[in-house]
Amino acid sequence: MTESAAESSPARGVVSVPSPFGFVVTLERLEAALDRRGLTRFATIDHAAAAADVGLTLRPTTVLFFGDPRVGTPLMQVAPVLALDLPLKLMVHADAAGQTWVSCDAPDYLADRYGLPAASPAGLAGVPALIAATLAA
Repeated sequence: MTESAAESSPARGVVSVPSPFGFVVTLERLEAALDRRGLTRFATIDHAAAAADVGLTLRPTTVLFFGDPRVGTPLMQVAPVLALDLPLKLMVHADAAGQTWVSCDAPDYLADRYGLPAASPAGLAGVPALIAATLAA
């Protein structure tokens, strides 16, 4: 397996989608999509910048933390430890070949991990669809 293939292979419970756009454009499109949907952006972590601050290098890697307390709160009422995985996250990263990827937790993985009732994952299920819509537009 090549380094790029290994980087794009998702870990268990992770959905990774290649972007047809470069890193910066992909990140900007996702931020705009979150804003259009009225979701709260709680934090943005630029891992490459943090690495540079301590003299290390890392390909572009940024994580967006986002959500809607009206959706996340009821889920945490059912499974309080779900707060370890909320707010939701999107990771935008570039592999060694320069391909940009968007990754997120798989909704069914989170539902299984926390034993959420079948109806509960509805609040989690929209993230892969948001990624697909944003990268297709």
